[in-house]
Amino acid sequence: NMDSTLHYIHNDSDLSTNSSFSPEEERKSKVQDVVPQALLDQYLSMTDPSRAQTVDTEIAKHCAYSLPGVALTLGRQNWHCLKDTYETLASDMQWKVRRTLAFSIHELAVILGDQLTAGDLVPVFNGFLKDLDEVRIGVLKHLHDFLKLLHLDKRREYLYQLQEFLVTDNSRNWRFRAELAEQLILLLDLYSARDIYDYLRPIAFSLCSDKVSSVRWISYKLVSEMVKKLYMASTSTFVVDLMNELVEKFCRCRKWSGRQTFVFICQVKMSFCSSFIGFG
Repeated sequence: NMDSTLHYIHNDSDLSTNSSFSPEEERKSKVQDVVPQALLDQYLSMTDPSRAQTVDTEIAKHCAYSLPGVALTLGRQNWHCLKDTYETLASDMQWKVRRTLAFSIHELAVILGDQLTAGDLVPVFNGFLKDLDEVRIGVLKHLHDFLKLLHLDKRREYLYQLQEFLVTDNSRNWRFRAELAEQLILLLDLYSARDIYDYLRPIAFSLCSDKVSSVRWISYKLVSEMVKKLYMASTSTFVVDLMNELVEKFCRCRKWSGRQTFVFICQVKMSFCSSFIGFG
């Protein structure tokens, strides 16, 4: 039962490991009693870079794909058995291996809990943020799922990096920006009104002027949800300033496309406004 297994894992205590192990101590550090040790040793040996190059170039990718399942089976208390292997895979020369881990890092964070996530997964996550777009899209698609597991202070550190998702290796990769807009809608629940206004608002306005219509339409919903979130906040100044900026930037824009953007944003917001005043 997955739920009971996760409950069991989350109630185990976090174990820290010593990075200055001797070969004998390192071997003992990978000993556990959940599955046959020979089976685990065989899995760990398959991630050896030299073996992956001489036996099967896809073997590291398969190991990366299976790692969350192995971690779930062993439990949080045995993460020390997999930590070195995970770091090896996360630095693999093949981007497909790193991409596989990027798509599952949020699942591994649920298994490991907040302490191990902060200590062992956050550095890997930060590395993926600076990787190729093929790898970055993995963390972007589950950005909300990962950030919600972090403590508030650690989560706020990523506000400064969200802007970097607007820059891609290929400017034609509009799906990357569309996914960013979708994730920002979810991230509104994780940050304060001040953070939304200071950090998420500029990104949302930039996406509203995107060259691709699919990105713009998602961004209209993002701005609408942003207005709703700021309106419901205790500080009303932010929503007033946001509305004034919408009028100045789009409603009074010299280009017809800007004025059209304002109309579309209002159209999306009408569903919220009509519901709020009792006519929805």
